[in-house]
Amino acid sequence: MSVTVRLATDADLPAVLSLYRQPGLDEAVLPLAEARAVLQRFAGYPDYRLFVAEDDGGVVGSFTLLVMDNIAHLGARSGVIEAVVVDPGRQGGGIGRAMMEHALAECEARGCYKTSLSANLKREPAHAFYESLGFERHGYSFRVIHGDTR
Repeated sequence: MSVTVRLATDADLPAVLSLYRQPGLDEAVLPLAEARAVLQRFAGYPDYRLFVAEDDGGVVGSFTLLVMDNIAHLGARSGVIEAVVVDPGRQGGGIGRAMMEHALAECEARGCYKTSLSANLKREPAHAFYESLGFERHGYSFRVIHGDTR
């Protein structure tokens, strides 16, 4: 297996959206035109990017990474990984590990004091996977749902 993790392009969006259609993930996926608009808005953030994992010329995984500046923690940055997904037929083959190693290296290179992510409580295999990479359960995650979240 020769997985390459790289920044996503507009051309990758159909494959990324297809990955999000897995059972147990998003119940609804953005239409391609809206996904393109969101990817364009990413450029307006100082350091918010969509990555894909590619193997044999096809997209087999994806995640987003936000590296943000802080006033607290002596100004040290922090990283937030979101929307991690791997092709269901390829799970367990090192793709997720390659993506998370890439994300953690990006955060370390940018001087992040921590990198965090959240996973749905029902996704226990994902919890074990993240713990195998050195992530530890910490605190509680809280949220407020606003309006139509699709």
